[in-house]
Amino acid sequence: MLFPHAILWDMDGVLADTSQLHFETWERVLTEQGIPFDRQKFHMIYGLKNGDLLPLLTDKPMDPGWSEWLTGQKELAFRKALPGKLCLLPGVLKWLQRFNAWGYRQAVASSAPAENVEILVDELGIRKYFAALVTPGDLPGKPDPAVFLLAASQLGVEPHDCVVIEDSIPGIEAARRAGIHCIAVTTTNPPEALTHADLVVETLDQLSAEQFEALF
Repeated sequence: MLFPHAILWDMDGVLADTSQLHFETWERVLTEQGIPFDRQKFHMIYGLKNGDLLPLLTDKPMDPGWSEWLTGQKELAFRKALPGKLCLLPGVLKWLQRFNAWGYRQAVASSAPAENVEILVDELGIRKYFAALVTPGDLPGKPDPAVFLLAASQLGVEPHDCVVIEDSIPGIEAARRAGIHCIAVTTTNPPEALTHADLVVETLDQLSAEQFEALF
């Protein structure tokens, strides 16, 4: 069965502002391993899949086993630190409810590990709005469009009938490559860095129904 429209939500920086928590856990784990880390490097890797970002931090290929262990330590630290630290960003609940009332199917489509997505949607109390929680797994991460195309397929919606809500530059590029409309929020990047999105708003509280409908 094909549905008329779907909304593909990025998670970090769109549903909730997790950037400080990610920075703190990356900083702790990397520093313990003697890998320099700062805000500039964090901004460089934001929105990328773990397997893609670690070589950027060390400027060299990494042993796959050690890389997997290191990212596992970081994500475990993130999940342990998460309870009680996050809340929905402005406008998110309103639009989750509105899309639900309109009969749109909704999915999380994130580069984050699946375990992070599971715990975050439960922590925020929003699991009921999503028909699918989609992560790339063994597929390429953003800016490759694979996770968005997979999410559209799981929801039974053609990509051109979807809207992506993103905050990262790799995510916006992934939406563009997938041929999917994109709304960007300025949680982690200034508006001038998000010009490849179809629409840029500071928060979803500022998004009007008229602006959204104009995307189609």
